[in-house]
Amino acid sequence: MANVSVNHLTFSYSTAQEKLPPVLNDVTLTFSDRHFSLLIGPSGTGKSTLLKLLARLYPSFRGTLQSGTIAYDDQSLTDMPADTVSKRVALLFQDPDQQFTMDTVTNELIFVLENLQVDPAKMDAIIANALAFVGITQLRDRTLATLSGGEKQKVALATIVAMDSDVILLDEPFASIDTSSRQHLIERLVALRDEAGKTIILADHDLSDYQNVVNDVFELNPKTKQISRLSESEASKQFSRFASAKTSFNVPLPKTTTPSILNLQKVQLTTGDRTLMTVDKLNIPAGKITLLTGENGAGKSTLFKALTRLKTYQGQIIYETHDIQKLKARRYALQVGLMFQEAQAQFLGITVAEELAISKKASHHPEFYSDQKIAEMLAAINLSNRGDQVVYTLSEGQKKKLQLLGMLITAPPVLLLDEPLKGLDLDSVATVAQFLREASRQLDETLIVISHQLTGLTQVADYHLQLANQTLTYQEGLS
Repeated sequence: MANVSVNHLTFSYSTAQEKLPPVLNDVTLTFSDRHFSLLIGPSGTGKSTLLKLLARLYPSFRGTLQSGTIAYDDQSLTDMPADTVSKRVALLFQDPDQQFTMDTVTNELIFVLENLQVDPAKMDAIIANALAFVGITQLRDRTLATLSGGEKQKVALATIVAMDSDVILLDEPFASIDTSSRQHLIERLVALRDEAGKTIILADHDLSDYQNVVNDVFELNPKTKQISRLSESEASKQFSRFASAKTSFNVPLPKTTTPSILNLQKVQLTTGDRTLMTVDKLNIPAGKITLLTGENGAGKSTLFKALTRLKTYQGQIIYETHDIQKLKARRYALQVGLMFQEAQAQFLGITVAEELAISKKASHHPEFYSDQKIAEMLAAINLSNRGDQVVYTLSEGQKKKLQLLGMLITAPPVLLLDEPLKGLDLDSVATVAQFLREASRQLDETLIVISHQLTGLTQVADYHLQLANQTLTYQEGLS
């Protein structure tokens, strides 16, 4: 297996005009062999960059500058042949869609194994074992495009298991995964460490379930751009800080007299030959924040697509007093907005400033989202002075914050938010939660939020809607 040593590593991105400040500055550390290491730090501080460096995706990427060394045991990463690197280290990207190449789950795994020159006679057993290890055997023949975000993350993890590399690098691997699946997959990673001797390096903002399983916690300091290994007491404080923010909450059930803005009547949603949900009658309260939860693949995102007429369904969906199928598409699209799960699928501009300008032009409340207000919000989420930056060069967490800000600025009467907290650190989550509360209370905006990351949302949700056993029901809170 391998110790991973980083020695005096400095790394920066650059443009044709200038060298940008370092993302990582004189970093020296060791990720120990057969250890499970957790990498933490605020959004946009360089965690994903470090993982890509460890996988040798940089500095060959154009527009990057690097000094210092990375070694696996005593062998320099830069001296390793490309095929040796791919066999020795595997990286799971934060967005699994960026890593998929083929159409189906099985074909994706075959493609990965072919690139590692695995004997074809052994592939079927390897694929079966990898899928079973992650707990997704039932997805084997599914088309990747039909999977939920959480299911895609599980498939990406199965490809990493199939690769059987010495070192496993994981970038926010559970951001779209439900709580029970998250706990199961962390247990599976522990098994890879303890039973297969793997070295695991994982970056995450959600610190749940790690305290009693990781060997080391490394923190990236956004000011010094350096990384330090936390002492046991320092790590414990980080875990405690996060645990204190995860509280159960109680909310009322909507009353029959509660004003509603969306109404579902005898709605059935299917995908292929699977029934996702059947709803006899359900009202969505107007001007409130409703949290929508449910297991991966249950149909939450599909419901959002139906509510925005992007997915066919049986039954009736009523907006105010109108059947949405009888409204003009453009008019309805201005009334009910959808924030996609993947941020960059939503961007229309090239730079941060262009993206915000598009949102301001479409805003229902330009008097509220003034230039001064937007500047204050940018500062609150640490995106000030980035107007000229290309949106695709932002970190995944920064993309998510920009996407959310843009959707809030448009301020439609109803806004559907699919995993808006994905990739955000705890401080950013608290700030974003306040943005949502403000939009609901001051603009009377109706917000429906899908999220597996519940920290922060428990303080602002008015109602809790759960999708389970193919039906939607309101719950009196969450524990």
